[in-house]
Order: sequence, then structure tokens, then C-alpha cells
Amino acid sequence: MRGKTTIMITIETKKLLDKAKKIFGGKTYDDTIRIMLDKVLNIPESMFGVDKNRISEFGEEDRLFRDEE
Repeated sequence: MRGKTTIMITIETKKLLDKAKKIFGGKTYDDTIRIMLDKVLNIPESMFGVDKNRISEFGEEDRLFRDEE
């Protein structure tokens, strides 16, 4: 289980966080804050698939050595 802490925010900030929670679909305030920070900081979930949508799949023509019949 992750550690927890309490933070103080203004009522106005909580109202904005409530709106953001609905917009981003966070289940908790922590989820919502993480979603927003990930978007702002552009942090990938992992490095696996970092080139997704940047390169295409390899095809038969990409092979260096082909068995010629």
C-alpha cells in the first residue's frame, strides 16, 4: 500500500478539482491529480512502446536474408 498524506487546499481549488475529476474520469482525487500531472509533464507510463505510432511494422521486404526458391 502506498503512503498517504493530507494536503490543504482552498474551497475554490477543491471545486476546480471536482470539475477536473468529472472531465478526466478519475476515481479519486489522487487519480485526477496524477492524470493531470502526467498530461502536463508528458510522462510516459513506461518506456515500452515509446515509439508507438512513430514506426511501422516490419514486413517481408524488410528481411535481410530471404530464402529464395
